[in-house]
Amino acid sequence: MIKILLAEDQSLVRQGLKLMIETDKELQIIGEASNGQEAIDLCEKQSFDLAILDIRMPIMTGLEAMRIIRKRWPDIIVLILTTFNDEEYALEALKYKASGYLLKDGESEELIRSIRSALEGGLVIEDQVAAKVMPALMKSQMHTLEKNHSLTNRELDIMACIGEGMNNQEIAAELFLSVGTVKNHISVVLDKLDLRDRTQIAIYALKRDIKR
Repeated sequence: MIKILLAEDQSLVRQGLKLMIETDKELQIIGEASNGQEAIDLCEKQSFDLAILDIRMPIMTGLEAMRIIRKRWPDIIVLILTTFNDEEYALEALKYKASGYLLKDGESEELIRSIRSALEGGLVIEDQVAAKVMPALMKSQMHTLEKNHSLTNRELDIMACIGEGMNNQEIAAELFLSVGTVKNHISVVLDKLDLRDRTQIAIYALKRDIKR
């Protein structure tokens, strides 16, 4: 069972999301919060595999809660769910290593697929959000993209897969590697390129047109 924390200030919306998510029998909402502070309080009392946080909530926003959760409980995967297709919000969410930025108007099947992908190490960004944030992220990383680095063919293959949006399990299956080996290669790539996370690897791959 995947233990999920759901933070959403509107009770009806929260209950609707819960019903949608729990159509997958392996996903269970075991903690509900109406603001970021309540989400933090729940994390102190229970263990969660994943947290889904609305951005705009009273007392403490989802972004503020995410910063604390990522610092204190780094193993908890965080997805941001919002009605706001806003570049600034999305950039901040990715800066603090959210595993996804989703809009509330998506279908239940799409939401479940996104949760599954994030749990497997994927990064999930709605297409219309990605269209806004990718140019800004690329611009911020231009100094890194201009560096000359020595990458092995295997590292380039893994970077290409990340650029295609694959998660670790999918990369492992595609390249006939173990998930652990994929994670090790990713760590080496991050170190070689002085990048922060797989989002920046994806940007690097797209900018350099790295393909398999």
